[in-house]
Amino acid sequence: MTKNVALFVTCLVDMMRPRIGFAAIRALEAAGCAVVVPEGQTCCGQPALNSGDRDHAAALAKQTIAALEPYEAVVIPSGSCAGTIRCHYPEIFAHDSVWLPRAQAVAAKTWEVMAYLDQICGWKPQGVSVDARATYHDSCSGLRELGIKAQPRRLLRTIDGLTFAPLAGEETCCGFGGTFCVKYPAISNAIVGEKADAIDATGVDLLLAGDLGCLMNIAGKLHRKGSKVRAYHAIELIAGMGDGPAIGEEA
Repeated sequence: MTKNVALFVTCLVDMMRPRIGFAAIRALEAAGCAVVVPEGQTCCGQPALNSGDRDHAAALAKQTIAALEPYEAVVIPSGSCAGTIRCHYPEIFAHDSVWLPRAQAVAAKTWEVMAYLDQICGWKPQGVSVDARATYHDSCSGLRELGIKAQPRRLLRTIDGLTFAPLAGEETCCGFGGTFCVKYPAISNAIVGEKADAIDATGVDLLLAGDLGCLMNIAGKLHRKGSKVRAYHAIELIAGMGDGPAIGEEA
């Protein structure tokens, strides 16, 4: 049975790496989904919410809810944006009798893309091969708010030729934290420095993760320290798009 899903692209993917959005569409369609990218979507409101600007966060949440309500499911290539909609929208409208049920309804059908492919679709990539050794970083929001841990690994382990090395501190923050890295750059740089050193110590070719913010932060640090490790969103490999430029290598 075809599942009608809305792809919430996210601001970072739209502006910095659209190929992640295209990879999500390719994988979802391969899993039997009919994918729509609602034109009314903008920002989910996470930066405003994290900065304490609840009025603007609520305004963006209302716009997002209205754009996503018509669809059977909402799928997002980001644990942090998915966590905002699924976990925090109901909190924003906890005392609003009109918007709370609408927020709860959208939250209940919102999924991170790899969790949706694994848990709901029961899908595995077919005919995909990547001759490389990789390691995986678990992003904070995806792991702690949505329980995303095993799902991407199950999908990735079906890719021919891809092998894995354990990463020390794989569940430790990379130091990005959205506006955190802007407010506290020295602390952020120290945290990502430890993360980059741990990745280099594995001897892998690829760093994989499920949030572009984390990946941009880590990839930038790896590049500055002269590392040869290349970074990709895991959905790019899962969708058979791992042969393109890595994050930070785009022309």
